[in-house]
Amino acid sequence: MEIKTKILVIYTGGTIGMVQDEQTGTLQPLDFKNIYQQIPILHSYELQIDFHSFDPLIDSSNVQPPFWIKLASVIEDNYKKYHGFVVLHGTDTMAFTASALSYMLENLNKPIILTGSQLPLGVTRSDGRQNIINSIEIASSYSKGLPVVPEVAICFENNLLRGNRTYKFNAENFKAFLSGNYPHLAEVGVHIKYNENYIIKPSYQRLRVYKNLDSNVVILKIFPGISENIVNSILNAEGLKGVILETYGAGNAPTDSWFINQLEAAIDKGMLILNVTQCKQGSVEMGRYETSAELDRIGIIGGYDITVESALTKMMFVLGSGLLREEQIKLLQTSLRGEMTID
Repeated sequence: MEIKTKILVIYTGGTIGMVQDEQTGTLQPLDFKNIYQQIPILHSYELQIDFHSFDPLIDSSNVQPPFWIKLASVIEDNYKKYHGFVVLHGTDTMAFTASALSYMLENLNKPIILTGSQLPLGVTRSDGRQNIINSIEIASSYSKGLPVVPEVAICFENNLLRGNRTYKFNAENFKAFLSGNYPHLAEVGVHIKYNENYIIKPSYQRLRVYKNLDSNVVILKIFPGISENIVNSILNAEGLKGVILETYGAGNAPTDSWFINQLEAAIDKGMLILNVTQCKQGSVEMGRYETSAELDRIGIIGGYDITVESALTKMMFVLGSGLLREEQIKLLQTSLRGEMTID
């Protein structure tokens, strides 16, 4: 007898799960036992679709590392029971969550598709219905017994993007997410067109789940007029271990002696500093210009074309690994889950 494909839909909170109360008109969380009333077409799928709701639900603006650990634990506990997972999540921090999950779940051999919506599910023009339908179909797609997309991805507005390559760029349009430095994994039209050359292949190894994340990190964005006092206060914050340095263009930063000296002093104390570009497309090229050569000299790590969201969560993951400093630097310079392109 053929085994029915099983999908677990995990609702964590966010706009997508809100419906209007018929009596008061206010928005309230949907009881997912009633999901088929909102999306009747789900009845036509020859799938077993189960639902798990977080309690309490969380607005994505309140997402913290313990939430990622909880979500990874739910997936771990149900990993052998289901063929794929769909995570319903608020859009504001979805790219952070997708990136974090990609690092926390090593040897992933099943689809984990994150989606959400710009309008509540209970609103007439909600984009949530199609996003859920597309995500479930992708999460359940297998070919010759193997998952088509065995990685963490974001499905939004008919596009499937690698989770740790994605960022939110629009707060009003249904097309809310982009992947500036990596092609789409799939486009949804009359058919779902998978770009198989860009999708991570199954590892055939046992899933490993990492739950130690060190959030003693900060994003330091360079801007004209940044002051010595501000940089000093940030780099000397108590407990700080890692810095995501958002620089100009191809990784350029001021060459003022006070700025370079402060960064060098922080590195000498054991700080990990990762250089990422403020540009939404392009890559850090350490030493290409004089304004990045000094950063390279003092030991700042080049982040290539990694996104800020992915860099931040990767830094938390690396710092939480318990490895020696040299090994941590090596991990930051390595594409672990397809998060950056290294020439």
